[in-house]
Amino acid sequence: MSTPDDLPALRRLMQTLQQRAADRPPKSYTTKLLDGGAEKIGGKIREEAEELIEAADEEGDEGRAHFVYEAADLIYHTMVLLTWRGVDIGEVADELERREGTSGLVEKAQRKTKE
Repeated sequence: MSTPDDLPALRRLMQTLQQRAADRPPKSYTTKLLDGGAEKIGGKIREEAEELIEAADEEGDEGRAHFVYEAADLIYHTMVLLTWRGVDIGEVADELERREGTSGLVEKAQRKTKE
């Protein structure tokens, strides 16, 4: 099992997605998503999020494995949208690090005062 400090697969995936965005290979699922823009990618994210939520209620080892599978799908599609938008996963990690140690309720309240 990977630890939080051992996630090179996410970095490799980001690099692959960025390469697909640059090269646009014609038989690539990622290319198809990127060409569809935020609407197509967003639709897949919504679909995968629903599937993840449904899988969360499945019991046993098989249910757990299905949940992990759906989480991977959601993360992949989210990273495709990041790529489409020109945002690197490292930027997301930096934002999470910035929030570290701050209560989610406090962070949410701070956002409201800035609006």
